[in-house]
Amino acid sequence: MSHQRKDAQSLNISVLGAGLGGMSAAARLAKRGHKVQVFERSDRVGGKCQTRWIEGYGFDIGPSLLTLPAVYRDFFMKTGKPIDLSLDEVDPAFSYHFADSKSVLFPNLSRHKTLESIRSSFGDLASVQWQSLMERAEQMWQASRNDFVERALPKPFDLLRRKGIMKDLATIAPFATLQDFTRKRIENQNLRYIIDRYATYTGSDPREVPAVLLTIAFVEEAFGAWHIRGGIGRLAEMVYQRALDLGVEFHLNSEVSSVNVERDRVSGISLEDGTSITCDVAISNVDSYLLYNSLLTSPLVKRERSRVNRTTASLSGFSILLGLKPSAQRLFPHHHTVYFPADYEKEFDSIFKERKPVADPTFYICSPKDDSMLPHPDAESLFILINAPRHQPVDGFDWSDSDAVSRYGETMIDLLAMKMGEAGKTLRERIQVKEFRSPARIESEYASLGGSIYGPSSNGMRAAFRRAPNVSRLKGLYNVGGSAHPGGGLPLVGLSGEIVADAISHSANN
Repeated sequence: MSHQRKDAQSLNISVLGAGLGGMSAAARLAKRGHKVQVFERSDRVGGKCQTRWIEGYGFDIGPSLLTLPAVYRDFFMKTGKPIDLSLDEVDPAFSYHFADSKSVLFPNLSRHKTLESIRSSFGDLASVQWQSLMERAEQMWQASRNDFVERALPKPFDLLRRKGIMKDLATIAPFATLQDFTRKRIENQNLRYIIDRYATYTGSDPREVPAVLLTIAFVEEAFGAWHIRGGIGRLAEMVYQRALDLGVEFHLNSEVSSVNVERDRVSGISLEDGTSITCDVAISNVDSYLLYNSLLTSPLVKRERSRVNRTTASLSGFSILLGLKPSAQRLFPHHHTVYFPADYEKEFDSIFKERKPVADPTFYICSPKDDSMLPHPDAESLFILINAPRHQPVDGFDWSDSDAVSRYGETMIDLLAMKMGEAGKTLRERIQVKEFRSPARIESEYASLGGSIYGPSSNGMRAAFRRAPNVSRLKGLYNVGGSAHPGGGLPLVGLSGEIVADAISHSANN
């Protein structure tokens, strides 16, 4: 489809939520001649893609890196003109540290250098096995990207009729879990933990997710890890400005209370203040649980509601924001640092089975080397993310207790300092800014079930088919964002916006 042509029919389109998926769909459709309005419950755009500022310290409190930047380069090119994304290469991409005192650096955009680093840390066999695993991950990516990433998810029957599907299914090993698949091919426990961690990119359990999530490792390696100068939140600002330039109307502090239906199609939306808006199309960029269980009561979506409700919600996160006073010695010399626990299995048991905070969790630390995010060039802004169970006061953990949140946060700072060794002794004395963000706060700010970061998890071989469909059975209803196909993360929500915009254009032209 030419992105220069106007669609044959101009539609009135309402977008529920100003996340990146909703805004990218809105801009594409406005470019094609549609009247688009976006309704956002909060006072800001971007959804979870935010850079929070405290006393001159900037913290990327949602995504902290960008992979597949081509998704957004394509978006800007097709909605007007290219834009400078202000990308800085993150090299090394990650610094991994393990309980046995070993560590390994993963260089950016170089399998050869990564293999050399693995060889240096863990030996020749580990390097050879990692190379073989990444070759399989690349094959998985090629086999799955067309059906499971770049277009609306086909129905299982249609998928099985596609030429070459049996070979592709054999490649992606649909009946194997990520953990089982890896353990048959990698002997080194530390490398296994690195692969297990990719499951948490989708808020999932490596013992439950399909092996095809190994493709995340390949994408990260092949397309690189990138930082946006000034914070990842600038991406949301740029997409928002492009949408404004194309005539999209934004209504902030405007919470949608219902999606209205007449006969067999969407007729409009209603807001909490009682306002009703008539529209031909509604694009939902809200949590799929909220959409199908609160905003939409039509029996026409009963099947979709049932499918969404059979998913497992993703894990949440407990984050610590620390602004460190200037010092000649950086405590975290690399952009991304990860400390693994001695027993990673216990972390997933705690989150998914016991539903309680993890006593000895994995620490993910983002410390950008970006002077524009610091009050002083020698200061440091640390975004520390810890996997956590969702906020479930009735049958799980209650994160609304501010004293419990504070106690857990302080305990985690002390535990991190201990894991850092000698360097950690100065962590406490350098803290100038401190903030704890619990799953209850995530739920409140983003209207996500229990503070789930990624909407539905990828747990189970049928998880992909249980996400909210991009094109609903209810005429005029579409889904974008992390709760919808193809899933969470900056590249995928951007692709969901493109998939939905193309589907609406197809409908308007036929």
